[in-house]
Amino acid sequence: MHPEAPPSQARPGDARPLHVVFGASGYIGSNLVPELLRTGRRVRATARNVEVLEGRGWSGAELVRADALDPATLPGALAGADVAYYLVHSMAAGSNFGAIDREAAANFAKAAAAAGVRRIVYLGGLIPPNPRSQHLKSRAETGDVLRQGPVPVTEVRAGMIIGPGSAAYEVIRDLVNHLPAMITPSWVRSVSTPIALPDLLAYLVGVAELPEAAGRILDAGGPDAVTYEQIMRCYGRLVGRQPRILAVPVLTPRLSSYWLRFVTSVPTNVARALVEGLEHDFVADDAHLRALVPRRLMGLEESIRAAIEADRAHTATARWVEGAIACRNYHPEYGFYAMRAGGTAYGPASADDVFRVVCAIGEDGDWYYANVLWWLRRAADWLVGGPSFRRTRRHPAELRVGDVVDSWRVIALEPGRRLTLLMEMRAPGAGVQELVVKPNPDGSGSSVTATAYWHPAGVAGLAYWYALVPAHLFIFRGLTRAIMRRASAASAHSGSESLRGPK
Repeated sequence: MHPEAPPSQARPGDARPLHVVFGASGYIGSNLVPELLRTGRRVRATARNVEVLEGRGWSGAELVRADALDPATLPGALAGADVAYYLVHSMAAGSNFGAIDREAAANFAKAAAAAGVRRIVYLGGLIPPNPRSQHLKSRAETGDVLRQGPVPVTEVRAGMIIGPGSAAYEVIRDLVNHLPAMITPSWVRSVSTPIALPDLLAYLVGVAELPEAAGRILDAGGPDAVTYEQIMRCYGRLVGRQPRILAVPVLTPRLSSYWLRFVTSVPTNVARALVEGLEHDFVADDAHLRALVPRRLMGLEESIRAAIEADRAHTATARWVEGAIACRNYHPEYGFYAMRAGGTAYGPASADDVFRVVCAIGEDGDWYYANVLWWLRRAADWLVGGPSFRRTRRHPAELRVGDVVDSWRVIALEPGRRLTLLMEMRAPGAGVQELVVKPNPDGSGSSVTATAYWHPAGVAGLAYWYALVPAHLFIFRGLTRAIMRRASAASAHSGSESLRGPK
């Protein structure tokens, strides 16, 4: 066991220990930061993209850009830290994620030692004997690499987490919501001890400042040892569904990971990494952790009830956040994770000129590009009783939150930067369209990005999305170029007018 490192120097004006959440934009990080703030901790949240964190609305948290694969960003992120939560993994990055995870962990361990961090808390996964899953091996190797540094590491190993947005929970939820009958692999009979998200967060907060937890690997689990089939049936009972489940031995975890892309909105690489480890039983030996952080743990049914209620209560924050219930038209059964497609264009127009064009989108049916396709989709919506063609804008060139743009509604607006529209057309799912304008770093011109996000409602919603992906790519690439052309023309015209001067 490593000895506890000396305390870091107190910061002027606030002597509370500083907790750095590294990977705050991920699932656990985005829940851990508000929990730390709620319990009175001083928090610095980091992510590769700070804009994502700015949308969380975390009052009181310091937000910093940092990337474990970019060592130059780490000293500033870890400066003055007492506790550093390491919540980074790369299983969505493809087949090379293991090497990426090892490099990131080595960089982080070295930087934490240089910054005088007193404790690293790493969330790993339960590891069965002789795992074949590369995902599980990578989680174990990451902990090993972190422990090679001088900073004491507390590794909390958890299996399935019950909470909205947890990839494993969302796979279960999508299967039950979308398939009344399913032929499943034999892994549905594997046993696990799923843990409720609030219980896991309490453990992560509790162990960080306990000297007894330094240098230890601690299993975390819920009180119930259940099969994945039991989890699906319990969830189904609570949402009024009775899935018919037939387990067959010929459908291996690897094969099942391929068809999951057609029945769940969880990113394919993530779903595949998870499912390939489900052939094992994951039963936590959590006696040590329960002794260190005593608390009443939620059982399976209570955990799922809490997850359902948390999902229903989830509202949009400062801007659109993936999984927000408002962006799923308040349908908790729609996919939590969004499918996405988009395009970007660059040009000489200023960001202000581009944003003015963005705010006039949809006026009098003008969507700037492929208007025939837009009209056909709106006509189809009108024929089935949707709002298309039935509403008019409040103002031809100005927008505010709550305004309608034909069959869309403004749900977030950052003047000069971002416009977010929620689709209100009838469709098997919920859609969001977001247009983001950025000035170029060198000060010459700007860029505009249009992205469509789609939360599918079952298999029909996934089929709808995949059928329209080519059209989305075609439209949004053309749309961004058309916006930039109009803004550049307007900017050139304004410049020529100013050169002429007043008559």
